[in-house]
Amino acid sequence: MQPPDQLRWQIWLEAARPRTLPAAFAPVVVGSALAWHAGAFIPAAAAICLGFALLIQIGTNFANDYYDHRKGADTDKRVGPRRAVAAGLVSPPVMKRAMIGVFAAAFLLGLSLLHWGGPWLLVIGLASILCGIAYTGGPWPLAYHGMGDVFVFIFFGLVAVGATFFVQAGTLNPDVFLLAVPIGLLAANILVVNNYRDVETDTVAGKRTLAVIFGRTFARRQFYASQAVAFGMLAVAGWRMDSAWLLLPWGLLPAAVGHCRQLRRNGSPIELIALLGRTGRLLAGFALLLAVGLILARP
Repeated sequence: MQPPDQLRWQIWLEAARPRTLPAAFAPVVVGSALAWHAGAFIPAAAAICLGFALLIQIGTNFANDYYDHRKGADTDKRVGPRRAVAAGLVSPPVMKRAMIGVFAAAFLLGLSLLHWGGPWLLVIGLASILCGIAYTGGPWPLAYHGMGDVFVFIFFGLVAVGATFFVQAGTLNPDVFLLAVPIGLLAANILVVNNYRDVETDTVAGKRTLAVIFGRTFARRQFYASQAVAFGMLAVAGWRMDSAWLLLPWGLLPAAVGHCRQLRRNGSPIELIALLGRTGRLLAGFALLLAVGLILARP
């Protein structure tokens, strides 16, 4: 049944999954702060990178909504937030067209980055779009074969931070990848919480996430390890870049520990949905504090 007109924007906002958007926001903020630290910050390029990253994330979420419904992963027995197609709020053809439209918009926006980064950025842009679709679609969907976490770590960590910096600075250095790793790990933790919650329904649907393959105990340990490595690498970065300002995100350690404890309690779906939001906010806060640290540490 079609929703009332006044509610359609809310349905599409929900389908965009705002809790996951810090995964797109964080790497661009850190990559741009690294560019500022290097004296190479370009506001227009940074803004376009942010728009591209957000569109890729939203397009991936729309693709996930569409393909998970087709594959039976999203049903009325799902314990997480409702999905627009599975709930009958958006028809599959409309969601597919929305997915294509968002990815097309991302591609067109990304073309403007060629002015700064050169034609090789076409490879990054097309790979991001193709992997966004292949995350749950195509003949070998990444999320259905335990590769979702790897996809998020690479594209919302290494690639997004590295490309944002390169577009502005025209080069790369080891510090960029050093700080891209914690961003990728914390972004992947958003997925870990989501998959941890959905183990039973994903198992029935044949969606073999790492949480399904190795169990919830493994997923908890993965979450803990990612938190520990992400915060620990700040010390390495601070030592390499000779600045204690890079330790500013350590102020979020109490919250990070609290998230680990909450996951260990194996709470209800509602509690895990709340943890999903908090995990996204932790990533956003980590990125913002790290960006401030990089700005303050500029020679």
